[in-house]
Amino acid sequence: MKSFVEYSSDSDFSIHNIPFGVAVFNKEYIGCCTRIGDQVIDLATLYDLSYFENIEGLIDNVFEAYTINEFIELGKPITNAVRTRIQELLQEGSILSKDEKTIEDAFYDLDKVKMMMPVHIPNYTDFYSSIEHATNVGKMFRDPANALLPNWKHLPVGYHGRASSIVVSGTEINRPKGQTKPADAEKPVFGPSNQLDFELEMAFILNRNSEMGESLSTKDAEEAIFGMVVFNDWSARDIQAWEYVPLGPFLGKNFGSSISPWVVTLEALEPFRTASPKQDPEVLDYLKFEGDKNYDINLEVYLQPENGEENLISESNYKFMYWNMSQQLAHHTVNGCNIEVGDLYASGTISGSDPKSFGSMLELTWRGQNPLQLSNGQERKFIEDNDTVTMKAWAEKDGVRVGFGEVSGKIIPTV
Repeated sequence: MKSFVEYSSDSDFSIHNIPFGVAVFNKEYIGCCTRIGDQVIDLATLYDLSYFENIEGLIDNVFEAYTINEFIELGKPITNAVRTRIQELLQEGSILSKDEKTIEDAFYDLDKVKMMMPVHIPNYTDFYSSIEHATNVGKMFRDPANALLPNWKHLPVGYHGRASSIVVSGTEINRPKGQTKPADAEKPVFGPSNQLDFELEMAFILNRNSEMGESLSTKDAEEAIFGMVVFNDWSARDIQAWEYVPLGPFLGKNFGSSISPWVVTLEALEPFRTASPKQDPEVLDYLKFEGDKNYDINLEVYLQPENGEENLISESNYKFMYWNMSQQLAHHTVNGCNIEVGDLYASGTISGSDPKSFGSMLELTWRGQNPLQLSNGQERKFIEDNDTVTMKAWAEKDGVRVGFGEVSGKIIPTV
């Protein structure tokens, strides 16, 4: 496929992608959109001009909504048909390519729009599915010889997080405050976190509801997954360390998480499927699966101090995940937990075996023992005020590139 819209060969948003998001156009109105290169396309306008006619089931202009929830709830037969139609319209020689008036009305330069939260997220779950990350944390905080807890290789460990504090890329995050207990103190103290961290993650978003008591199998899980985003699970390590026993993360996590504004469909990621790491011991029957369920997605993390340049501090890959999305969703629903359209499920920190691929400051600096050296001569053990963390993700194979853009957030002082 070749598009009439010009874009660079290294663009995340090729004609092979066609992601979905929500934007403010002309500082006037909000609507659903897609992107190719650096052009953002107003889908509500294309619908009004009959460019989506004859797509069975698309009977209303769902693109006028403030989120993509209504659109993705239509199900994959319709959402895939819409994505395919957009690809057809963007090809050289298409009817749209010759419609200068519609191009003028519906196409916007990227710097002329403001990206919004793409989905309303009713529920959020964060998993813990990278064996390298779990092993590193276990070595730091427990017995290095028995880093993984006994359950870790038998089920995808996760916890329910706070959906209301998930924000879109570009939103500033206040440094959290709370209780911590310094190692040399007899009792806890209160104040701003001194060990603020990022967690490099991906997340998937659901397109359907289910009833309580209903379970999804690993075979059926992907039909319920619309697409993926890049996810930064900001973490206050000192608050987390004091609070997490016996019930797990709470104030160390729920102050803010950041997502990329473009939701990339599983269909766009299809060419980049890859095998998952071998699981040993053998998992229980409901967690068994067939075929390649993981994806080869390159991941990068940059840290930029105020008035300084970006520093590439981590290079990882989503294919390192021990537990895949289908297993995560099957486990999440095996007890009859109902799901909702827009539910978001984060992967947990994604780390590889190479220290350069570690997905958090906790690991990169080994709990602050080995500070990172920045290009401006400064050091970092954890994230400081006015630092900006940016994560990027893309897949590339046989000349086809599909990416997510970035998720970026700046830490500002405690309120």
